[in-house]
Amino acid sequence: MKDRKLLNIELGRISPEEYRSLPESGLVVVLDNIRSAHNVGSAFRTADAFKADKVWLCGICAVPPSAEIHKSALGAEDSVPWEHVSDTLEAVAKLKAAGYTVVAVEQTVHSVGLDAFRPEPGGRYALVFGNEVEGVCQDVVDASDLSLEIPQAGTKHSLNVSVAVGVVLWHFFCQKRQL
Repeated sequence: MKDRKLLNIELGRISPEEYRSLPESGLVVVLDNIRSAHNVGSAFRTADAFKADKVWLCGICAVPPSAEIHKSALGAEDSVPWEHVSDTLEAVAKLKAAGYTVVAVEQTVHSVGLDAFRPEPGGRYALVFGNEVEGVCQDVVDASDLSLEIPQAGTKHSLNVSVAVGVVLWHFFCQKRQL
């Protein structure tokens, strides 16, 4: 049996306006001082794919409009709402006050393996991803409700932040679909 790639017109994609009118997923992405605009753009594209409600851009993160963000986001920066704050702790405080469980995606003494984590039905989660070199700032880890770690088997101890965003959002997307 031969297979055929679908044409873009056959994919049934929704418009940015339709995306913003979808029911909330209860997931937001927090980028803690991501230095690469391409990684920021990739996070937007992944947030769009797995229906994150918002992207928080903190500290040194590039913000739209940006040609570098657009190159990897492919317009997702127009569908996913976003906000920039100068300090990640400010975003964490706002999210906690709004009822989110703040999750640092980081390797810590007490981190939980992503494969073992199950989100609470109806739970709202703010997923914090850290700088390409330093990871999530320690003060942000301290302010988080828990830390999740992506189990790995290779010689490296981390993934590119844009890849980590994809792995974690895919996990939450699958888990929430099963609830």
